Amino acid sequence: MTTNNSRLCRSTAATPEAGGGGGVVIALVVAVAQNGVIGQDGTLPWRLSSDLKLFRRLTMGKPIVMGRRTWQSLPKKPLDGRDNIVVTRDASFAAAGAYVVANPTEALALARRLAAKRGTNEVAVIGGAALYDAFLEDAQRIYWTSVHGCPEGDTRFPEFDLSDWKTVSKEPIALGPTDEF
Repeated sequence: MTTNNSRLCRSTAATPEAGGGGGVVIALVVAVAQNGVIGQDGTLPWRLSSDLKLFRRLTMGKPIVMGRRTWQSLPKKPLDGRDNIVVTRDASFAAAGAYVVANPTEALALARRLAAKRGTNEVAVIGGAALYDAFLEDAQRIYWTSVHGCPEGDTRFPEFDLSDWKTVSKEPIALGPTDEF
């Protein structure tokens, strides 16, 4: 069995080239199970090393925006080769090796500055659900990994209107020896 990663893009009216997004593409990077689950108790509800390799390739060299719980779930912090930006309402929260901001607006402003410094035109939002929801309206791209399974979970990807999006590419991900699904 394979897992699929699809690249979805909005209509051209929402692309940076058409004047949206301030010249930087906001991309959501997410793995979603068939039942909509993306998390369980603040962690991923599966082990998919093949998808983690894809995640690394998609986010390397870019600013990445995540919530506090996503940061805390990372086995290694910060994620190397990327500017890690953590969004939290907790003013006393510290994240060694990462930038900490109070809201998605601050995160995006910082991510755009860091993207310009790095010479990249994409910012990757990597979770959790509240940040996906906050950025979904302004996102121009979604890297969507379809996980072929229905694990238990307490966190789901926000519902959204697919009619605003089109699939521009698909990449099968072969089941690796340590992949659960």
